[in-house]
Amino acid sequence: MKESMEDSMEDRTKVLLVGVDTGEEADFERSMAELKSLAQACEKQVTGIITQRMESVNRAFYVGTGKVQEVRDYAKECGAEEIIFDNALSPSQMRNLTEELDMPILDRTQLILDIFAIRARTGEARLQVEMARLQYMLPRLVGMHEELSRQGGTGGSMSNRGAGEKKLELDRRKIEHRISELKKELETVERSRETQRKKRNASRIPQVALVGYTNAGKSTIMNRMLEEFGRTPGKQVLEKDMLFATLETSVRSIEMEDGRPFFLVDTVGFIHKLPHGLVKAFRSTLEEVRYADLLVHVVDYSDENYRQQMEITKETLKELEIGDIPQIIVYNKSDRCQMERLPRVRKDDIHMAAGPGIGIRELAELIQDKLYEHYRDCEFMLPYDQGRAASYLMEQAVVLEQEYQERGIYLKVRCHEQDAARYGRFLIS
Repeated sequence: MKESMEDSMEDRTKVLLVGVDTGEEADFERSMAELKSLAQACEKQVTGIITQRMESVNRAFYVGTGKVQEVRDYAKECGAEEIIFDNALSPSQMRNLTEELDMPILDRTQLILDIFAIRARTGEARLQVEMARLQYMLPRLVGMHEELSRQGGTGGSMSNRGAGEKKLELDRRKIEHRISELKKELETVERSRETQRKKRNASRIPQVALVGYTNAGKSTIMNRMLEEFGRTPGKQVLEKDMLFATLETSVRSIEMEDGRPFFLVDTVGFIHKLPHGLVKAFRSTLEEVRYADLLVHVVDYSDENYRQQMEITKETLKELEIGDIPQIIVYNKSDRCQMERLPRVRKDDIHMAAGPGIGIRELAELIQDKLYEHYRDCEFMLPYDQGRAASYLMEQAVVLEQEYQERGIYLKVRCHEQDAARYGRFLIS
């Protein structure tokens, strides 16, 4: 099946999208529509789409052998400069298609990697993206190298190999060396992140992580929270209606009037067929999620495929081994569904609209109630020789009242029940 497409930005690279429907995809048309959105997010102009129904993909060409010529002809007809395939291609498929179609070939994985490369802003994100791209390239270079080895004899020495084979071997060594360098640089960045994380954990202030499908509205929620409750101006994160607008993990302090603060973490969004290499490369960044006391799962309720997107997020969280952290579900963009009387709050979920700021305070209160269910207000009388205990409570708890009396320091604080038990001998009954 072929479909003509017209996009307005003629200066962008023109691309043809190709997909194979094997029946295994829950919603193949949705996958192709998402591929188009990914191409546009990568600043490309989609000029055509071609699909094929098969029981299984062709091991040599991904599409059927008879379809290759049709793809080549249609690429010329619609003026495509690149061809993008909806699934990850094997090294041999990539090589065969490049030879047969005689134009640049990308698969879904490469496309997402390119988007990440465009979006990366911090040094850490750039290092992680470069690592993922090189790890993706390496087996494809190795595959080409092995093919040439079979053709060029079994002598084994570099002098017996062809110029192309020697170049591939040098490229492979350069990539492996660069990957080794990147690992060391990322380990240094991770040590710094770990130091910051330990300081936050020591503060006893709970941490909340925003997770969810890309473009569900996580960054919008972060910014509306900062506008409402933030103490530091200029701390907003990038907020844009596009796939993967945010790659960096951002941590901000949220302080409401009732003295129950929390750290809010904005994370990279997930997507269908998110390359495993990217999940692995961004694991250190996503470690912030693993240390969260609460996950806020943000869902684009206006998307007809929101249930499928929720499942993809759950599966990705399982892959990161963080699926058992308590969660609140945010059905965002509910205003686009003609819902009345927003926000709607239930036990552990809320229908709201972060864009126009509907439900921000209610969400913050829902988060607080969930986070602070193990906190209690306590009164302590601390003798003056218990200065260490007094300092600890002043630093780790929310001080509601403080008075220096004849018997010692009187403190009324909101503290974790573990700290209440730790200093239980000083509690005023």
